[in-house]
Amino acid sequence: MDNATLIVLLALLQYIWFGMRVGMARGKYKVNAPACEGDETFERLFRVQQNTMEQLLVLIPAAYAFAYYLSSTWVLLAGAVFIIGRFMYSAEYVKDPKSRTPGMALTLVANVVLVLGALFGLIRGML
Repeated sequence: MDNATLIVLLALLQYIWFGMRVGMARGKYKVNAPACEGDETFERLFRVQQNTMEQLLVLIPAAYAFAYYLSSTWVLLAGAVFIIGRFMYSAEYVKDPKSRTPGMALTLVANVVLVLGALFGLIRGML
């Protein structure tokens, strides 16, 4: 479970970083809370943070389930793909939202692998 915890903590640090960028952008672009609209760059940074939170909802339980039921080693690879995908998504989305597909695809693949792998491992153990 240590590998799953490592991945989850790294992903949470990444999320904290994305949140800090939103906070800094609020000041830079003068978007006062609770507003979520204003400068386009601020809105893009905010959407990256929000989308990452949505993806973490899948990653966190799936990483632990995958590590427990299938492989505590291979969870590192899927988790690394998730984190790399999120950094790519962030860079692409802030630059041009239409270019976000490669980063989102990596995120999606990582989450699907974790969920399906955990499900496979669970069912295999039940049989």
